Amino acid sequence: MNDESTLVIIKPDGLLHSLTGNVLTRLAEARLKIIGARVLKVSAELAHAHYGHLRERPFYPQLIAYITGALHGENRVMALVYWGPGAIGKVRQIVGETNPEKADPVSIRGAYGRILTGGLFENAVHASSSTADAEREIKLWFSPDELVHDLYPTTTEIVATTTRRIWKP
Repeated sequence: MNDESTLVIIKPDGLLHSLTGNVLTRLAEARLKIIGARVLKVSAELAHAHYGHLRERPFYPQLIAYITGALHGENRVMALVYWGPGAIGKVRQIVGETNPEKADPVSIRGAYGRILTGGLFENAVHASSSTADAEREIKLWFSPDELVHDLYPTTTEIVATTTRRIWKP
């Protein structure tokens, strides 16, 4: 079995309901390495880039509101990159089907997910569905320096006009 990487996002409802520990414990069953982790606010730009392939679906505006925290009043997610043999399949089995009603009750989505009145799946977590999706998603959510393992080819550039916040002395 080849080593793979996969993106997992604990969505705003997962953080709001304090499911982080439960999700991480369940994912530990896969015996994979966490090579990147961060808690962040999801910008509209990141949300649209991540879910752009669903732009024509009727639930798209609600999906963007969901991942950016507008539905829950809290814009916070935990993004993780797992790496190891068969990572995508192992994680997807533990996470369960996208539709919480069809997911195995012992899966993360089966245990913690629900379907909202408008038909949106509030399923607590996201997991990459293929190697191509994993690469696209990981590159959206993480920079190469935020991962402890080199996954994809990189290059360097000098950026002289970048402004960033720093801690005050």
